[in-house]
Amino acid sequence: MIDVIVVGGGPTGLMLAAELRLQGVRVVVLDRLSEPTAESRGRGLHTRSVEMMDQRGLLDRFLAVSEKFQVGGFFGGIMKPWPDRLDTAHPYGLSTLQPVTERLLTERALELGAEIRRGCEVIGLTQGDEADEAGEGGVTVELADGTRLRSRYLVGCDGARSVVRKLVGIGFPGEPAKVETLLGDLELSEDPATVDAVVTEVRRTQLRFGAIDNGDGTYRVIVPADGVAEDRSAPPTLEEFTGRLRAVAGTDFGAHSPRWLSRFGDATRQAERYRAGRVLLAGDAAHIHPPTGGQGLNLGVQDAFNLGWKLAAAVNGWAPEGLLDTYHDERHPVGARVLDNTRAQITLLGTDPGATALRDLFTRLMDFEEVNRYVTGMITAVEIRYDFGEGHDLLGRRLRDVGLKRGRLYELMHRGHGLLLDQTGRLSVAGWADRVDHVVDVSEELDVPAVLLRPDGHVAWAGDDQRDLENHLPRWFGAAAA
Repeated sequence: MIDVIVVGGGPTGLMLAAELRLQGVRVVVLDRLSEPTAESRGRGLHTRSVEMMDQRGLLDRFLAVSEKFQVGGFFGGIMKPWPDRLDTAHPYGLSTLQPVTERLLTERALELGAEIRRGCEVIGLTQGDEADEAGEGGVTVELADGTRLRSRYLVGCDGARSVVRKLVGIGFPGEPAKVETLLGDLELSEDPATVDAVVTEVRRTQLRFGAIDNGDGTYRVIVPADGVAEDRSAPPTLEEFTGRLRAVAGTDFGAHSPRWLSRFGDATRQAERYRAGRVLLAGDAAHIHPPTGGQGLNLGVQDAFNLGWKLAAAVNGWAPEGLLDTYHDERHPVGARVLDNTRAQITLLGTDPGATALRDLFTRLMDFEEVNRYVTGMITAVEIRYDFGEGHDLLGRRLRDVGLKRGRLYELMHRGHGLLLDQTGRLSVAGWADRVDHVVDVSEELDVPAVLLRPDGHVAWAGDDQRDLENHLPRWFGAAAA
């Protein structure tokens, strides 16, 4: 029996597979496409995702193929300089096309021993009381070619039209698309100076329009569609695309040779629950929203980072009761907040007088440092705080990459274990040493004697009392070993 089947080989599924393999879980990724997609809706990693790659030792790979950007307050088309004193050691995002992100995460998953099977379309799924030879229930999937596979758990990372979500009957309430936008990578015959001049002029009144040089001979072009297509799964034709460019910008820039064309709407939906028995959802299978602020890919990868160690704990047999349910408890509210901020951004992108006035007001508000920092922290996900109850101000927050006397924090997290950073030298995690690394070191940036970090970097405890620490360890890391 497979430990975990991941349905969907996009960034979310690949990140999850890598996190599971880091904990020794046998994982198989099933993707219906025979080859990786060339489509690149996601263009980069925000600060929290950059931090996660650093926590797993992957950041250098991304830095080698990406450019940093520092645009703060990118809210509803409003751009402001990066705010000072953002709570991170990585105050930047990375401009990385989605196929590159997928390639790097594929390499990582394969290095760790994940199995990726392409051309595998899931058409059926059952879970129930049927037990395997060890007396444990599981999930059975049926593929289009008649193959059946059985696993202990299954995670649907199969996108907005998730087959997994439909097969387990999880509701997906929300609002349908009211506006539609065309998107694609094309070659443009027009000279770059003219393209830039036209884009600048058109964007004075139409913020859902743009053309960005990809640096590989193509441009990422975005233009409002004429209404909402009945079948949004069908990509636009080149003729439809160039026609909309002429209608909106007065020129089609000599667009030709598209690498890919697509369409997206402003539909906003969220799964009612992220878990149904042994089946879980992550990424676009759990939530869809307009791409304003570039949050979609990042939200999915961050889902995987939260889920991976918890699901591995369940498979490996040390998960405390209710640990797997905290995935929904923590990530569903985060997804809901992203849906709300993209709803607000769509309103700001409008062309009517009310939207224009509102955008002018927000532009002036974000000149205030605190407002800019709040908006930037929201979009980049560095402000997220999970509800762990009362305690130290750090409790529930992810800890930034603080410098230590003998290095830095994130260098110590590559194994995906919990971590006790102990500045006192008097504490112990002896009963949990197989799950929690104990590091005695000093940081001038940390004003608390010790912190206990979960594998995803969120602070589970802070203090200096051994008995109090031992009261908190079982909540996240199960019973102490005999």
